[in-house]
Amino acid sequence: MDRDPPAITRRASLIGGALTVAVSLAASLRQAEAADAPTPAAGYADMPAAIRLPGSLKDFPQLDSWIRIDQAGITVFTGKEELGQGARTALTQIAAEELRVRFEAITLITADTARTPDEGFTSGSHTMQDSGTAILHAAAQARAILLELAAASLNFPADRLTAANGSVTAPNGRSVRYTDLVNEGVLSRKASASSDLIPPSDYQIIGTSRPRVDIPAKVTGGPAHIQDMRPEGMVHARILRPPSYGAVLQSIDEESVSHMPGVLKVVRNGSFVGVIATREWQAVQALRALASTASWKHGPDLPAREKIYDTLLALPADTTTILDHAEPTGAVTKTISAKFHRPYIGHGSIGPSCALALWDGADLTVWSHAQGMFPLRADLADLVSMPIERIRCIHVEGSGCYGHNGADDAAGDAALMAKNFSDRVVRVQWMREQEHAWEPFSPGMITAAKAGLDARGNIVDWTYEVWSNTHSTRPAKGGALLPGWSLEHPTIPPKPVPIPQPEGGGDRNAIPLYALPNAKVIHHFIPTMPLRVSAERGLGAFMNVFSIESLMDECATAAGADPVEYRLRHMKDPRARDVIALAAERFGWSKTPAGSGRGFAFARYKNLGAYCAIALQLAPVGEDGQLRVARAVLAVDSGQIVNPDGIRNQIEGGFLQSMSWTLFEQVSWTDRGITSRDWAGYPILRFGLLPDSVETHLIDRPRTPYLGTGEASQGPTPAAIANALYDISKVRLRDLPFNPTRIRNAGIV
Repeated sequence: MDRDPPAITRRASLIGGALTVAVSLAASLRQAEAADAPTPAAGYADMPAAIRLPGSLKDFPQLDSWIRIDQAGITVFTGKEELGQGARTALTQIAAEELRVRFEAITLITADTARTPDEGFTSGSHTMQDSGTAILHAAAQARAILLELAAASLNFPADRLTAANGSVTAPNGRSVRYTDLVNEGVLSRKASASSDLIPPSDYQIIGTSRPRVDIPAKVTGGPAHIQDMRPEGMVHARILRPPSYGAVLQSIDEESVSHMPGVLKVVRNGSFVGVIATREWQAVQALRALASTASWKHGPDLPAREKIYDTLLALPADTTTILDHAEPTGAVTKTISAKFHRPYIGHGSIGPSCALALWDGADLTVWSHAQGMFPLRADLADLVSMPIERIRCIHVEGSGCYGHNGADDAAGDAALMAKNFSDRVVRVQWMREQEHAWEPFSPGMITAAKAGLDARGNIVDWTYEVWSNTHSTRPAKGGALLPGWSLEHPTIPPKPVPIPQPEGGGDRNAIPLYALPNAKVIHHFIPTMPLRVSAERGLGAFMNVFSIESLMDECATAAGADPVEYRLRHMKDPRARDVIALAAERFGWSKTPAGSGRGFAFARYKNLGAYCAIALQLAPVGEDGQLRVARAVLAVDSGQIVNPDGIRNQIEGGFLQSMSWTLFEQVSWTDRGITSRDWAGYPILRFGLLPDSVETHLIDRPRTPYLGTGEASQGPTPAAIANALYDISKVRLRDLPFNPTRIRNAGIV
């Protein structure tokens, strides 16, 4: 049996290259491979804390769940995915370092329900924390096992042997290769709670800027994404979406397209309609013709966009106090308060969602760029009424998106179409207008902050409230997939729930990291969702850090204090202080005069992840009202650094994406549906408005936990821009985005 998924060869897995697949039907896709997939540990919650395993080893303690060594080489498995964050490169670096082999010697297999551990979603900057930590310790323990095996072979104690380049060498020069030491079950044992890790002083791979393996194909136009997959015999499908939320199909003339060139089948189930054709353009033409014959009954009207914040505030909310701290202080002599608004934001995926599926009459295989293959599989089982063990989901990177866009829904589309057209791979590609109109958005939010200052200008009282829908309706429990809602017997979406603290959802980063003697933070969770919403990079942290750091600047102004000094005055965390000081020093804060358009902001993502401080300077505002960042300096502490350039990629990419949200992005709609269906209606940051310079400075903390980097810069960015705008204009903007219309209306130009 071919044990590699047909989409990715061992070599392609290593280099992140070609995604051309040669599909062999039936046998190669049987769920016999499920025997490879590890099962989670039982009773972990009952273990004493002292023996709990690090990272995702706690859920999958078998070493061969993570690493396998055989005559073909070394294979490392992760349940996390490469989403453009450089995970494939960093995880390979970790394994290669601890196994003492060349980077190229590692084949990394990412999320595949038949082969890898179930690490849930690749989200929340958890890849390095969870999977990276597991691989670090699994690789170290595998190396120790190999040394013990070599000790018997070479007749030397293990502590006198040296592991390097895939071999173990004795003091007398004799050596034995890893592949000559292993047998079928050599790593079939449970991990230990502690590992003999290589000291940072001996690192050869960790800490180096290894070129990312996923980049070459992306910058040369090679096959890099699921949108590029072209397996032999593949057919193309397009799905007819309703004109608005809740619309019901009354009639459609399926026969009208049956004789069009290339049309193979029209699939209908209730209001779900799709067409399959031999070629992609044939499918597009057939769908357009089919759509012209459709008659719909519209669903409920959407709320008025201009009153959306009032609508949200009027909806019933579940209110929770997530922080209530009090201690004696001096009297409040001045109060600063403000309210902030953030619109609904789309993901703006450059490549619309795509998925491939194959049904061979017994098993269903789905290739998807969704962010959780195991949760997706569970929802697909509900959607197509199949046993979960007969479904295999394989991750392939998609073109664009951090968060829950249309990828899961496209996978559902593909699964439904494939179940109606067996033995050929069915490719579903969403159109641009479908992506913008039907993906789940990041929800609109309202925050209110109030700070009480004492006679010295210090904050002695703090009250903060946030109103938000859920920030996750991801697949997991069944009913989350869009196509299921249109079926004759529709699936039922799960009830929205808040993500609990300490990570939080709408209240993520709502608790300030500053040392405030009296502080109260209240989360108003709104279950009713006027628009479809779910996860987007950073969740509520973007809005909450924007609000908190904007008010910190207002407090500094009221106290007559320098914004950086004011933050340091209220900060006890030494690592936070280091990051704040580094950003200010490298920016030249003390040499850049107030009034020049400088702004500062800081946050520790989730108060658990990476620390990030940003100092930036705005260019003078032109008559058109378009803001532009002239230069930015970012400082980051992400724990132990595996790939410095990879961290810079994430921090700078997050900064630019957050700039786009801050300056441009907002979803628009009428009572009948979403209207921001293209790039004209949903503008994003373009190359011409990139900063002249962006510098990122890293603080390495060897032997400290990986903190997760991918979402650290999202929150501080809008606050730094808002604070810089005040510095140059003396106008406080608290409603996003800061687009030219808002700038002109504020009288700044």
